[in-house]
Amino acid sequence: MNQDQLKQAVAQAAVDFILPQLDAKSVVGVGTGSTANCFIDALAKHKAEFDGAVASSETTATRLRGHGIPVYELNAVSDLEFYVDGADESDERLNLIKGGGAALTREKIVAAVAKTFICIADASKLVPVLGAFPLPVEVIPMARSHVARELVKLGGDPVYREGVLTDNGNQILDVHNLSIVNPAELEAQINNIVGVVCNGLFAARPADLLLLGTAAGVKRLTRQ
Repeated sequence: MNQDQLKQAVAQAAVDFILPQLDAKSVVGVGTGSTANCFIDALAKHKAEFDGAVASSETTATRLRGHGIPVYELNAVSDLEFYVDGADESDERLNLIKGGGAALTREKIVAAVAKTFICIADASKLVPVLGAFPLPVEVIPMARSHVARELVKLGGDPVYREGVLTDNGNQILDVHNLSIVNPAELEAQINNIVGVVCNGLFAARPADLLLLGTAAGVKRLTRQ
């Protein structure tokens, strides 16, 4: 199976997992990116079986609406049973790096509300130590240089992602050359830098279930 087929397989596995637990009042949180798009396409076949979705980005909201799935603002939803999203990296404890699509802050907010966070990814995303994928950090534009200097003090090599604005109107620094052995600690340290909106470590709120696409089929990994 190629990478696209693996993404489609884990997307279908996520739909199969959540569908028996949905009803006409259910609202599903949906992430951003190519794997999340596969999930949206698979979920759309069952749109009559749930109420609608909360999107983690404007891009996702547009795709959901294109399938005829109602999109709700998170403030209008009392709870989310599930949030389904991809990841740029995951370790075996289901700590994640996310934000390659610049939607990390909204993704983290939706994940925080959901009772169950399901990560869907192909096998290449599972790593022993996070950090080979540059860690995205969303910053207030006027603070970008200050935040970059502070990230250097933490051992990283921040690079401004030119030409990219988040849905919140902010900028992204991608932090290279990190070996993240304590994800929760680093997540807190970076978030405490003045000018940081959010960073792409999902360790304070990791995934609950990882559906991993492999050549031998979809594997289920639960949080340890």
